[in-house]
Amino acid sequence: MNVIRTLPLLVLALALSACAGKPARDSAPVSVEVAPAAAPAADVADTDSVPAEPVADTAAQATQASTDPAAAPVTGGTAPTNAEDDFAALYGGPAPTADGTEPTGAPYDPWEPFNRRVHSFNNVVDRAVARPLAVAYTNVVPRFARTGVSNFFSNLRAPVTITNQLLQGRPDDAWDSLGRFLMNSTLGIGGLFDPASKAMVPRRKEDFGQTLGTWGWRRSRYVELPFFGPRTVRDVFGLAGDMPLSPIRTIEEDKIRIGLQGLQLVDMRSQLLAVDDMRDNAVDEYSLVRDAWLQRRNYQIENDLRGKHARGKDDPDAPIPVDAMPMPNWGN
Repeated sequence: MNVIRTLPLLVLALALSACAGKPARDSAPVSVEVAPAAAPAADVADTDSVPAEPVADTAAQATQASTDPAAAPVTGGTAPTNAEDDFAALYGGPAPTADGTEPTGAPYDPWEPFNRRVHSFNNVVDRAVARPLAVAYTNVVPRFARTGVSNFFSNLRAPVTITNQLLQGRPDDAWDSLGRFLMNSTLGIGGLFDPASKAMVPRRKEDFGQTLGTWGWRRSRYVELPFFGPRTVRDVFGLAGDMPLSPIRTIEEDKIRIGLQGLQLVDMRSQLLAVDDMRDNAVDEYSLVRDAWLQRRNYQIENDLRGKHARGKDDPDAPIPVDAMPMPNWGN
């Protein structure tokens, strides 16, 4: 009788396990060029109707092009500059057109006029304060010391990453991140060195914005915040969720906490110097930054939805960090 009573429970457990192991959506190809999904119900109140682009009559265009080559439609607008070609090389996808759209579809940016004004303000602050400090930092501090500083702050992000990996239902990844944190904190002398990478322990970076994306909030409007730089509405909520987990924010001594935060900002800005020429030479620098950030962000979320062994990896030799943005990430 016990066997008969247990059998239905086993069948039910197996069925639930199969459902839990099923991916949230079809796996996307290993590429940074990911088309945004349809807006979920959680973001309905935040969604304006986006006018659909008119569909061209391809048959009529083909006939016209065959009879009059000069009348063939121009699809790319202004030809991309060398800086935009660099964008394509860095991000693994085609460069955006002059009007800021990507070949896979227009970015979700209904607040563009407001965002452009904030972006201009951020650029003024960046060029007057952040960039000069970053240049001076790279000129004065030796490379090995800058590497140690970057390793230190990367190691401090481990609690945020581990927590979000658990929230995403990825205990194996959380275990790897915990092992990496303990190894670098001890053998790496507080995270200044990175023995975990030599031991082939994977480096991952997760935040609550990515967690909300894996929970279903897939598409959210783009917004640029003063000093904080590019975000989406989803990532603004994610920022609020990550702040309490930051170890630096738990330091009560103001001088130490503010000093560490300032060093973190300068270190992160110094990592973005490699993309300054690309930004300065872009036809539309705002569109370039927005599309680059959204493309990388969509890739991060799509990557989280894949299985552990199917998950893609970012090029460790890339000249830009994974969370490339024009202003330092002041929320971490």
